[in-house]
Amino acid sequence: MVFSSLEFLFRFLPAILLLYFIAPRRLKNPILLVGSLFFYAWGEPVFVVLMVLSSAINYFLALWIDKFRGSARSGYALAASVVVSLALLGFFKYADLLVDTVNSGFGSDFSPLDLPLPIGISFYTFQILSYTIDVYKDRVPVQRNPISLAMYIALFPQLIAGPIVRYRSVASAIDNRTHSLEMFSDGVHRFVIGLAKKVLIANNIGL
Repeated sequence: MVFSSLEFLFRFLPAILLLYFIAPRRLKNPILLVGSLFFYAWGEPVFVVLMVLSSAINYFLALWIDKFRGSARSGYALAASVVVSLALLGFFKYADLLVDTVNSGFGSDFSPLDLPLPIGISFYTFQILSYTIDVYKDRVPVQRNPISLAMYIALFPQLIAGPIVRYRSVASAIDNRTHSLEMFSDGVHRFVIGLAKKVLIANNIGL
């Protein structure tokens, strides 16, 4: 699903906005999370599991970082977060390149894996690392609500094409957002301008 598609503009977006604004505060993050997972699964039904798994692993690693703050085990947990996250990203981006390199260098005949690159994996990987690094450096308190953390990682407006949002820049707003008609109008204005640039300019020059 892309932002300029009819499914997004006239079905998904109105539905998610309606549910979000009529829901009580405690349900807003769960609604955004479920909507974001549905949005991602529309194009990547298999790889949504990968994103959820990566989020879950790093949720527990961040708790470990916080629990053992100041000790070596906290650093080990951060190292595990970095290694696991980058290993998943590197596997999908460079596995076939590695196979080709080995075949060329050693005359072997390994078959390429032909793995599709999961949409948005670079963006959500670096957002995850932004979170665990911020927790390790004590810039933000650890997020103990897994739904709130997963919502930050999977939020559909930036999941597919970014930008990468640093956790510390939005941490206070994850569970304590404010809304107003003026803010909503400003958001609609930004969205319409961006959509027009995408449809009228970027699409026509092949971006």
